[in-house]
Amino acid sequence: MPIDHKDWAQRFPEFLVEAETLLAKSEECLSHLQLISNDKDAIDCMLSTLLKLASRAEALALEAISEFSLHIYSLINVTQDHLDLHEQALDALKDCFTLMAWQLELVDQKTGQLSLDGSEQTSLIEALAFQVGQSQFQRPLTSKRLPPLSYSERQA
Repeated sequence: MPIDHKDWAQRFPEFLVEAETLLAKSEECLSHLQLISNDKDAIDCMLSTLLKLASRAEALALEAISEFSLHIYSLINVTQDHLDLHEQALDALKDCFTLMAWQLELVDQKTGQLSLDGSEQTSLIEALAFQVGQSQFQRPLTSKRLPPLSYSERQA
């Protein structure tokens, strides 16, 4: 269903506040992981916030942000049982969050367009994939349906 631009323009400022809050929460989890390596609660929190951010971005047809969040989520979630977020992996994750923050700022508030070439996203995802031991990482197929959020994830 196409997005009504008037409706989108009204919903975007609320999304932007929520997205920045979710990104800040993910960055807090990252800081926690820098202090306590591979803490499951911090990883779970980060996964939850990334999934929620992807869902909110998808609802506003912000595909670049939604897909980027999902790629990061997929890398961390797929390898969670054997996940080793060592210093270089955390640095790669931090770079991803930094780019995402820039992208949020660059979304045109009237049109919702984000003019960028995806090469920086791709290189950061590849770097993160390499650092978490997924050097053969395949970008997930874009799905228009995100997994449903559990009650605890919606509250994150």
